Amino acid sequence: MSPHPIAETVASLMPKAKAELTELVAFKSVADFEQYPRSESEAAANWVADALRAEGFQDVALLDTPDGTQSVYGFLPGPEGAPTVLLYAHYDVQPPLDEAGWATPPFELTERDGRWFGRGSADCKGGIVMHLLALRALKANGGVPVHIKVIAEGSEEQGTGGLERYAEEHPELLRADTIVVGDAGNFRVGLPTVTATLRGMTLVRVQIDTLEGNLHSGQFGGAAPDALGALVRVLDSLRAEDGSTTVDGLDSDGVWEGLQYSEADFRRDAKVLDGVGLIGEGSVADRIWARPAVTVLGIDCPPVVGATPSVQASARALISLRVPPGVDAAAATKLLRAHLESRTPWGARVSTEQIGQGQAFRADTTSPAYEAMSGALSEAYDGEKMQAAGMGGSIPLCNTLAALYPEAEILLIGLNEPEAQIHAVNESVSPQELERMSVAEALFLQRYAKS
Repeated sequence: MSPHPIAETVASLMPKAKAELTELVAFKSVADFEQYPRSESEAAANWVADALRAEGFQDVALLDTPDGTQSVYGFLPGPEGAPTVLLYAHYDVQPPLDEAGWATPPFELTERDGRWFGRGSADCKGGIVMHLLALRALKANGGVPVHIKVIAEGSEEQGTGGLERYAEEHPELLRADTIVVGDAGNFRVGLPTVTATLRGMTLVRVQIDTLEGNLHSGQFGGAAPDALGALVRVLDSLRAEDGSTTVDGLDSDGVWEGLQYSEADFRRDAKVLDGVGLIGEGSVADRIWARPAVTVLGIDCPPVVGATPSVQASARALISLRVPPGVDAAAATKLLRAHLESRTPWGARVSTEQIGQGQAFRADTTSPAYEAMSGALSEAYDGEKMQAAGMGGSIPLCNTLAALYPEAEILLIGLNEPEAQIHAVNESVSPQELERMSVAEALFLQRYAKS
């Protein structure tokens, strides 16, 4: 059986896709302008805008969003009377973390062991290239059969809500019949998957103060209240003995019904060290898709190198709390802040501040768009049946779009399968996944236009 013409076209475009992803990855577009220059993000935004113009998009614009970043918008008209599909991705990326831990430079796309390595290669600059490939394949095979809107966000990784607020202020701009969010991924390479749920998230900063200034630990230690010690006590109170998240008043007994995640597979994907146990109880799917999860993202305290024998007067931490569908993120934030404040020992002064927040999301997988995607994914993956999985991460924009456009169907696909190691060192994308997912998206748009 000969390949579908769409698949043949995408295959022929892969060298161009690699060259474009190389250019995109080179931009250090971390939307934290205290760490990375704003000019890097602006250059990436302009690259996306130029790519859309080259494909014939109209009304291409750099949208100045309330958080001080830019999102890129464009509109490609289709046949009269056709439905409108919004394609989403983001061009901002996580910091590279420990650059010494990368086998190759994080902002240079490098091919190794059959994968393309670089920060943002999968999450989510690869998603932008995926959208471009799908549209080019359609244009080469009869044309794009629907109206297309593209939005490329500039601060998704920061959780600062710039595009969400902009969309709320301009509700007609992103209105569509169906929204394809290209920021998820297959459960495993070669297993076509849509993401049915996303956990929401909140970020809270906690600061504890006990003294007017640091004190000599020999002269005062044992009676002087140690702010770092108090913080350690507070952070420990967020977990049960088995590692389960325990925020006072927050339910943590959800159960995931559907595709399961074996402990052996999870240990391999997460690269858990031999002899180290997993935390929590219940199935892995319960723990990462259906229950809250707290993570200490960072602590401000003296580093070991150069530390002095002092009782610390102040300490602070940044805490992430992921919340499952059915739990209101704002309510979870209040519970987390109340927990931190009530569990602070010794009468220490404590303050908490919310830094970011996003609601959880649940998709309607019985909709016509999902039927079209199911057929497209199966065809692109040689008859493999589409699976539906959860995702522990958050895409706050999904809930904003669901609230603005309650009739729209929202589908989550992408390139972030486990081997991609998004947010970690040595992030990579599978070029085979990029190729097949681009084919699937093009076939989906064809099928959806006829549904």
